[in-house]
Amino acid sequence: MPLAPATPTAESCFAAPGPDPLATAFPGKRAVHPFVGMVPVPEAEVAAAWGALHDRPRRNRAVGYLHVPFCENHCLFCGFYQNAWKAREGAPYVDAVIAQIRAFASTPAREGPPLQAIYLGGGTPTALSARDLSRLIGALREHLPLTPDCEITLEGRIHSFGLEKARAAFDAGATRISLGVQSFSDAIRKPLGRKATRAEVVRFLRDLVALDRGAIVIDLIYGLPGQTPQDVADDVRLCAALGLDGLDLYSLNLIPGTPLLTAIDKGKMLPAPPPTLGSFFAAGEEAAEAEGWRPISTTHWQGSLRERNVYNVAVKTGADCLPFGAGAGGFLNGVNYRLTGNLADFAARGGDPRECLTGGMMRQPASAPVTQWIKLGMERGLLDLAPAEAALTALVPGAGLSIADHLGPVLAQWTAAGLIEPFHRFHRLTRAGRFWQVAMTGRLLGWLGQHPDLKEMP
Repeated sequence: MPLAPATPTAESCFAAPGPDPLATAFPGKRAVHPFVGMVPVPEAEVAAAWGALHDRPRRNRAVGYLHVPFCENHCLFCGFYQNAWKAREGAPYVDAVIAQIRAFASTPAREGPPLQAIYLGGGTPTALSARDLSRLIGALREHLPLTPDCEITLEGRIHSFGLEKARAAFDAGATRISLGVQSFSDAIRKPLGRKATRAEVVRFLRDLVALDRGAIVIDLIYGLPGQTPQDVADDVRLCAALGLDGLDLYSLNLIPGTPLLTAIDKGKMLPAPPPTLGSFFAAGEEAAEAEGWRPISTTHWQGSLRERNVYNVAVKTGADCLPFGAGAGGFLNGVNYRLTGNLADFAARGGDPRECLTGGMMRQPASAPVTQWIKLGMERGLLDLAPAEAALTALVPGAGLSIADHLGPVLAQWTAAGLIEPFHRFHRLTRAGRFWQVAMTGRLLGWLGQHPDLKEMP
């Protein structure tokens, strides 16, 4: 079955019939690309568009993202590596980011709905010193409007982190620490370039939990070379035993140009065969259920009420995202853009609110108010068509074809294939549906784009 034709049809979205939809429903987990349907802003208009974004108050719900583009080593599977970490560059970079935060705060765009979450990602933010982490978080809290319950996440890795930095982050106002563990197994971790041993990881996580200062969550990956479904289940059970507040469980994404894909292409490492990946996901989800963990989304589980996963859901479902730091990506008033990743350029210009810090922009399509409800429902694993119908009516009063009627043939076929099931007014994703959620969302959005009242929208 092809991934999708150039012009989607309802039939092109159908799942392959068979007794095991976890293994065979679709030929690939095709990503929902964030730029699908977006229109590039002409280069000559970018500077003016930048000014327009910042010369008026914001209107929409919002979060923030702060990028720290340094890594202590290049993990084999990672496609986000930018700059090798040098300790002498930490404080000057933080100075530059704080200058940019202050510059943004001097513009009218500071005003608007307070930020619901801020994510400090990378790279490896925890490579920064305790003092610099404290300065960054303090500047965010001082200069930006935040909700009283704003989730402030510090992303990092266990190697070179330490409790001193964790305490400094919490003292400054962080509410959540997210660590990329990927696997607890030494046999799996070491070939991937992970420096901390299982014993070191477990000990540090126990110490973080014992601090009792905020949510502690980790990322796990399934489908790694040498990994089995039992390994995934054991990792999830260990998360529960450690008293963690949440976990993400992601499929291995083989990114072109990464050392891992190069090693696989040369036959030096073997990932799990794609048809078996559903069994890895099922093993992890079953273990989470057995431990009483609650799914927040199709890839994230809550172990305690401290964990809310606000940022990750918001950025996938249409919230504005204010970017800070070299290479940070943002989304504001329907425009997607990325700040310059050149460290010298960022340091030289970031503190001037008049400077345009991006070289390119993309505008979202007019249909975005409809599609964001589809993305939100699929991300939650509970698709509700009612708000999408309301958004369509607001865009096209008297629309001739409902969303339910247009998507009906696809949703009916997916129900028969074991991917979704009726649940009150919702279409609830089954276990197989949650595994294939990304592939299903991409197909659903493609077919929705052929709706008679949406396909001609700019």
